[in-house]
Amino acid sequence: MYLEKMKITVIGCGRWGSFIAYYLDLIGNGVTVGARGDDASARDFAATRSNGTITLPARVRFVFDLKEAVKDAEAVVFSVPSQSLRSILEGLGREAMAGKTVILCMKGLEIATGKRLSQVVSDVLPGAKTAVWVGPGHPQEFAAGKPNCMVIDSLDKTLTRRLADGFTSELIRFYYGDDLIGSEIGAATKNVIGIAAGILDGLGLKSLKGALMARGTREIARLIEALGGNGLSAYGLCHLGDYEATVFSEYSHNRRFGECFAKGESYTLLAEGAYTVEAVVKMNASLGVELPICTAVYDIIYGGADPKETLEALFSRTIKKEFE
Repeated sequence: MYLEKMKITVIGCGRWGSFIAYYLDLIGNGVTVGARGDDASARDFAATRSNGTITLPARVRFVFDLKEAVKDAEAVVFSVPSQSLRSILEGLGREAMAGKTVILCMKGLEIATGKRLSQVVSDVLPGAKTAVWVGPGHPQEFAAGKPNCMVIDSLDKTLTRRLADGFTSELIRFYYGDDLIGSEIGAATKNVIGIAAGILDGLGLKSLKGALMARGTREIARLIEALGGNGLSAYGLCHLGDYEATVFSEYSHNRRFGECFAKGESYTLLAEGAYTVEAVVKMNASLGVELPICTAVYDIIYGGADPKETLEALFSRTIKKEFE
């Protein structure tokens, strides 16, 4: 087992960050929530101890200075918007983060560089021990006591096992990841497939979701392989295993974003897939992988393509073998 009663700081107290703080406290760790001093929603959360879904006990501290929040932590969990990770890490700096394990409980790619988030950590904090925590589930369901399975992955296999062993409980069963590239790419791109699913909902074509799941997984497997990972990872918990929570769930921001987009309605909550698909298309310019679903989502969101016409274009593509 990993060290009991670890001192862990969670940076980010949105849906996932608040649940992670709740969960890590629940299984016996000493938890601090770190937030910026000007984060009004975090201050409200600290004052009421509840955000409507998660209620944190008084023993979970809120510290409104990030460097101070991580000062005594053995591990720091990040659950922040993907495009802000680099700036937050740079603000903390190498000295404040020296010797601390970094755990990324977030899914995305950096648009400016096309890098995976663990690579962003390596850029800013060379040599840092980094793990990713990915897989299915929604805070609303976990808070109601509904269990699920997730994955922890790292280039350091000892770290992977220690975290997975130490964080497993009756609520979350963890598996050991063995493909950091696949785990990160799979987790990030499942949000793109979630947007595609929402577009189908918006067009009244829910019956196509089965085909979307099958072809989407195959598409992401090709991308993972092109990047040097194991294509089988796309069929695991980081991607296909997360489809129920992303492609069908009422709680899925990405699915809802796609549905609203197809209907011409506004949606203001964070949908990471909208950023991820931009990064994927940029990344793929040099890879040349066949990514028809990702490209279609990109064209709809950023190219002004009509959702119905784009779907019809996918159906008119040259017929080929299902598995090549």
